[in-house]
Amino acid sequence: MAARNAWHNAHPPAPTRMDLRRLKYFFAVAEELNIGRAAARLHISQPPLTRQIRALESQLGVELFVRTAKGMELTQAGEIFKEDAGQIRMLVEAAIDRAQRAGEGRLGRLDVAIFGTAIYDTIPKLLEDFRNRLPGVNIVLHTMNKNEQIDALRQRRITVGFNRMMPALPDIGCELVATETLMAVLPERHPLADLEAVPMRALAELPMVMFPNVGRPNFIDRVIELCRHQGFEPRIAQEVGDAVTGIALVARGFGVTLIPQSAAASLRVAGAVYRPLSDRPQPVVDLICLYRANDRSALLQSFLDVVRAYRQSQSSLGMTEPG
Repeated sequence: MAARNAWHNAHPPAPTRMDLRRLKYFFAVAEELNIGRAAARLHISQPPLTRQIRALESQLGVELFVRTAKGMELTQAGEIFKEDAGQIRMLVEAAIDRAQRAGEGRLGRLDVAIFGTAIYDTIPKLLEDFRNRLPGVNIVLHTMNKNEQIDALRQRRITVGFNRMMPALPDIGCELVATETLMAVLPERHPLADLEAVPMRALAELPMVMFPNVGRPNFIDRVIELCRHQGFEPRIAQEVGDAVTGIALVARGFGVTLIPQSAAASLRVAGAVYRPLSDRPQPVVDLICLYRANDRSALLQSFLDVVRAYRQSQSSLGMTEPG
């Protein structure tokens, strides 16, 4: 006890601001129990390592090692310090790993804005692919129309969004996700429902239910454009907020509508039937992933890689056409 007090009196503790490099040196010596082997492991010479260990002991005001003829032994204080400081080392290593993974786009938070029929098929598949590839990233979904998505991107409240009929904007980047064929949605008792495929021109005299009624230009404008290309002006009976409402109105005889093919399998409503369009080339609509044009983050690049891989896989299956 007297020797310990004498050592403590000769080495009063310095301020407890810890140098992580000294912790690294301490663990090398504590694990090797030999200054020579520890120095070789650290790729330094023995004298500076010895000075660092002594400086650490002086800083703590305790003796961590006992020098013996065979090497070094941990004191009781050294054993306790090794145990507790080991937790600090694990936290530091975890912090380094998380920072590196975040820098590589493998960790973080991805805020995604969704809207429209793609939420029933394409977007969930994309997000599942991304989650399987990068399980450490937290995906947070936000329901926003096109104008809201653009504002949220500019305000950095979201990382990506999904929409159709995007105008060219200098600060908003666009990545094509898919070019989808369209299908006609008809009341099941309508004569056109007996056809295997419906010519778009046959819809000319029928009332049409259009969606969505916000965020122009949008899918409504694409349908109007396709109708005009076939030589007629659509008779718009209703403009509604979403596809589910539109199909429900069709099922009750309020008119007909068009939807992307990918959504048809998920949006089944009693009283409504789906028929492909017989026109060649088939009418199509693009689905676009939106992002900030100046966003160079690894997380965004990782997500865009998933989008491109999805587009290529769908093209190889014949599910999409070139945009």
